[in-house]
Amino acid sequence: MSQGQASIIDGKAVAGLVREGVAAGVGEVIRAHGLRPRLAVVLVGQNPASEVYVRNKTKQAGLVGMETSDHKLAADIGQAELLDLITSLNEDEGVHGILVQLPLPPQIDEDMVIAAVDPAKDVDGFHPINVGRLSLGQPSLVPCTPQGCIILAREVTPDLTGLEAVVIGRSNIVGKPLAQLLLRENCTVTIAHSRTRDLPAVAARADLLIAATGQPKLVKGDWIKPGATVIDVGTNRTEVPGGKAKLVGDVDFDEALKVAGAITPVPGGVGPMTIACLLSNTLQAACALKGVPVPRL
Repeated sequence: MSQGQASIIDGKAVAGLVREGVAAGVGEVIRAHGLRPRLAVVLVGQNPASEVYVRNKTKQAGLVGMETSDHKLAADIGQAELLDLITSLNEDEGVHGILVQLPLPPQIDEDMVIAAVDPAKDVDGFHPINVGRLSLGQPSLVPCTPQGCIILAREVTPDLTGLEAVVIGRSNIVGKPLAQLLLRENCTVTIAHSRTRDLPAVAARADLLIAATGQPKLVKGDWIKPGATVIDVGTNRTEVPGGKAKLVGDVDFDEALKVAGAITPVPGGVGPMTIACLLSNTLQAACALKGVPVPRL
């Protein structure tokens, strides 16, 4: 694709297709097996952004025919009480997926909470067992945002084999699992980060560039290989004249648009895919727990 002609990857539309597939799958397992997937969502405290995410997840789950249960806990809850709730959800055969909304308050050990969730119900894909299975190339529940990135990249290039992929960011939630998924797609993968020498030059090698740093507009136009596919995971709230907040990504969108072949917008790119993939994971978890075939999504 020639310079200046970057296409916009419509994450809302792609997520809609994923949700349609999940809804059809939910209907199928209800009819064939009497199984209605149920997602339990745990929210600690009153973080406004987390509350919005939880409402969206609960709404979308209902729209595809799933049941949900919300567990809203006080910000000052103790570790033991939270772990007791997770244990009860693990043991509840009517719950097929458990999502503990992050971040958690400082008195809570996030690693301990993540490890307490039954790996078979870990629809976030964060449990160490699921992380290990992913790294070994074994079947597992996969983190939602990285999976969404792969689906969006395939919208541009259905077969990612042989592409040079650069992931900027090495978090456990996005960067590391995304690298594993890209390896599974037969990409040549580089993980770059804040300590990478000459980060712009490393990024500019990429046929597929994925930015997940949490730094607004870090990636400039001259970091991008002409014609590359750019997936922007960042969601950063910035102030604009007039005191209003604006969401921007980790990529300078206006600059990248002139160079990239295809790019995801913020908002409307990766964000909608995360919830869609969460719903897909919940359906897969329900089927696995009940020993029934997973519908083709």
